[in-house]
Amino acid sequence: MFEKGLLSGKRILVTGGGSGLGAAMARRFLELGAELIICGRRLELLEEAAAKMRGDARGRVTPIRCDIRDGAAVDAMMEAVWREAPLDVLVNNAAATFIAQTEELSFRAADAVLAPTLHGTMYCTLGAGKRWIGAKHKGVVLSILSTSTITGRAFTVPSAMAKSGILAMTRSLAVEWGPKGIRTVAIAPGAFPTPGASGQLRPEGRDEGWAQRNPLGRPGEHRELADLASFLISDGAAYINGEMVVVDGGSHLRSSGAEDLLQWTDAQWQARRAARAKS
Repeated sequence: MFEKGLLSGKRILVTGGGSGLGAAMARRFLELGAELIICGRRLELLEEAAAKMRGDARGRVTPIRCDIRDGAAVDAMMEAVWREAPLDVLVNNAAATFIAQTEELSFRAADAVLAPTLHGTMYCTLGAGKRWIGAKHKGVVLSILSTSTITGRAFTVPSAMAKSGILAMTRSLAVEWGPKGIRTVAIAPGAFPTPGASGQLRPEGRDEGWAQRNPLGRPGEHRELADLASFLISDGAAYINGEMVVVDGGSHLRSSGAEDLLQWTDAQWQARRAARAKS
């Protein structure tokens, strides 16, 4: 399935493509022949990631600074991308989250998650979709969600809300845009550890036995997620539309992943709030 030219000729934009799972997927797309555009808020990080990807896979990677929380900035990015050539695939990967007691969230804290995760994803999807439809160009939107769309997840309520909203968008647009040649699909990853996610979701004091409680007894490997993403955006998945594929070793069938936080003391929560205030 994963022949070297699987994604040859495809122009792919990965939001949040400079680090973590976004970079892992982007690197795999490049290996399979795609032309890449990666965007994020930190240009220096994007340029470093792009240079490493070019060295590893010898393909074309263009970094673009864009804060997807800003709809006008997203539209300007899409205009810049389309001036050279249309996209073929949009990967909505950029997101934000952190653990918190929901009743303690300020409006600003809630918006810090909802703005990039929900609004930014919609801005990017609309920016690509209207251009594809206007030019009668086929396209694929792949959104990276989470198993909270199935189970809910205590202590990360804004993220669970945002991801569930994107799943609704994915299913709705599959029907609305499918006749126009645009597929919308999604992945719900389980535990695929990255430095950023571990710092926000697995701070000191959390139960570290979660990997052993996975039915397969381990976390996911980045290549496993990247291969699934590569297949879903390829022509080999041309009849998959409106679906979310779970890749978590069966973990969500046992737990939402937040139950250990029910045992935290007030002192632990106060320490966590203090740590976030400093970051």
